[in-house]
Amino acid sequence: MEKKILEKGRRDFLKTGLVAASSFFIVPRHVLGKGFKAPSDKLNLAAIGAGGKGRSDIFNAYNNGAENVVALCDVDPGQCKAAIDKFPKAKLYADFRVMLEQMKGEIDGVTISAPDHIHGVAAMAAMQMGKHVYVQKPLTHNIYETRMLTEAARKYKVVTQMGNQGASNPGQQQMIEWHKKGLIGTVDTVYVWTNRPVWPQGIPVPTSKPELPDTMSKANWDLFIGPADYVDYHPLYHPFKWRGWWNFGTGALGDMGCHLIDPPFRVLELGYPTEVECSVGQVFLKDWQAEYIPEGCPPSSHVQLKFPASKKNKKDIKMIWTDGGVRPFHPDLIPANDSIGENGSANGVMIIGSKGIMTCGTYGLVPKVYKNNGDVLEMPKDYKTTNPNEKLPEYGHQVSWCDAIKDGFGGKKHQALTSSFDYSGPLTETVLMGNLAIRSYQLGKKKTGGAAGLDFDGRKKLLWDGNNMKITNYDEANQFVARNYREGWKTI
Repeated sequence: MEKKILEKGRRDFLKTGLVAASSFFIVPRHVLGKGFKAPSDKLNLAAIGAGGKGRSDIFNAYNNGAENVVALCDVDPGQCKAAIDKFPKAKLYADFRVMLEQMKGEIDGVTISAPDHIHGVAAMAAMQMGKHVYVQKPLTHNIYETRMLTEAARKYKVVTQMGNQGASNPGQQQMIEWHKKGLIGTVDTVYVWTNRPVWPQGIPVPTSKPELPDTMSKANWDLFIGPADYVDYHPLYHPFKWRGWWNFGTGALGDMGCHLIDPPFRVLELGYPTEVECSVGQVFLKDWQAEYIPEGCPPSSHVQLKFPASKKNKKDIKMIWTDGGVRPFHPDLIPANDSIGENGSANGVMIIGSKGIMTCGTYGLVPKVYKNNGDVLEMPKDYKTTNPNEKLPEYGHQVSWCDAIKDGFGGKKHQALTSSFDYSGPLTETVLMGNLAIRSYQLGKKKTGGAAGLDFDGRKKLLWDGNNMKITNYDEANQFVARNYREGWKTI
């Protein structure tokens, strides 16, 4: 009953609420004089998700007053006090749908930094209103949503950027140049790894029903659930720990894949993978009986993706991903005392070629080349980057998005963005393909003939038709391409 009342109230508000005027008076620059910025030169920005990463995203886009922040939306104001204090004039909302409707004439662009399950529905709702969007990684919760956002960005002619800020790191530009020069030859294998998860994962579903935080009402918790299946509040879901549950998050791959798979994906200009296979870490709370927790992401995973040859690499490529602190071993070419990937080797990338190995850490940091002849190349300290915002926080990733909005859809600054949806869409689909395999691996069905236990017939190599978003040799896996949406939340 409470849910119906909440939804009716939302509909009534959208019908009767005042919509801010969309017109404003443009003050010419010559009237203000040299050194003054006309109000029309500033973007009006809103944030969906204003705590945690949402705080830094909207702060960086604001760029010390270069733009305006006119609205903040978060289901838990207790998590976004810093943003509320920073922007005291911004209007506050709990429901992004209400915010977009009430302020549709005032907002130019929206940063979306809510939990993964909100990304797709919020971004689509904003784009359908013609709003430019900056969406945290991973772009969406599932492959179907990603494809729909990629196509919608072109349809609605909006400027987009995914929040994998390492894409704007000049280290990746350096890696592209090294590969273009042929320093590592033809690539056949890529290793990518992370120490995530660094939150509880692979644990039983919580069953207790603790009280909501003082900063949240039942209606706010319902908004947190959004399009997902309803579950009662638990601190193992909010804040931050939602990452370890398929209902809301995308696990270690979703958290770090768009950062770490980005460099090889960009350098080699990869497309859709053609196949994927995985195995995952098991949890034993009883002798000889592995826990069956399909609702939760596993404590660790080992995923192999295969890509066809590309214009930049004339050979099929195997990409091997590991998480949960499991990492590859040193190749003979890299000295035993050198880190692999980033310093300390906790996260990293190794691109194995016929003439050498290229490595980097998270965000494309500390790029190196180890050549077969023993030479080692590092990025020069005075490397000349083409990124004009490189010295800003997070390499100006958010500021470049704002600059591109002002330049216009299809303009040079838009085309120069390092993670617009035309690029970050296929990248995210690749990341989520790994999760599709993991969820298929976890999919247990009761054995036929009344035998005890479960069958796990999804534990096989899965063949992927990227254009049609379909596994061709195991139809059960296709249930994970998209998701079911709660009533009132489907915008895609």
